[in-house]
Amino acid sequence: MTAAIGEPEHDSLVYVGRGAGLLSTRDDSAPVATRSAGFVPAGSEAQLSATDELEAIVATVGAGADLHAPIGPAELVTSLDDTDAETATSARSFQILFGPHNGSTRATLFAGFIPPGKAAWHYHLYDEIVWVPEGPGRLHLEGGTEKLAPGTAFRLRPRQVHIVENAGDGEMTIIGIFTPAGSPSAAYLTADVAAEYRIAG
Repeated sequence: MTAAIGEPEHDSLVYVGRGAGLLSTRDDSAPVATRSAGFVPAGSEAQLSATDELEAIVATVGAGADLHAPIGPAELVTSLDDTDAETATSARSFQILFGPHNGSTRATLFAGFIPPGKAAWHYHLYDEIVWVPEGPGRLHLEGGTEKLAPGTAFRLRPRQVHIVENAGDGEMTIIGIFTPAGSPSAAYLTADVAAEYRIAG
């Protein structure tokens, strides 16, 4: 099975949750597998072909770009097995798959690793979409709490105060994409904001 990927005015970012395949452009091709990601810039076309039963998510990103971050040469495919972990808040860590350093100037695609429990209330300045490959978890927002089962996705708007809780016993992985591009560790919390929020249930 083959799927066409690419948009005239939007970058496309691909994350492979399961299986294996090949991501091919007119000039290049590279194998993809579980825990890997691909990048197809605006105006380019690619084919994603499955060589083993393949489960992938594809996100498209508009024209807004981070022109302040160091920009490196574009990569077609990268993997969590080839990137280093960085520290975030509350013993959490993350690995960046795509960002300005490897060609994605419009968005950052990353994997976040959450230990059991929950962090403090916080917010980001970017617009974020999160996919949860495995649960269980909970999303705490001002209006209440939602369960996060495997396959769940949710959106966080800029300055939306939240907590993503790991309700299981082992480490929980989430896949996030946000724009404009930047660092997943850029979280904000002030004492007066925190005092207004309480976890329900």
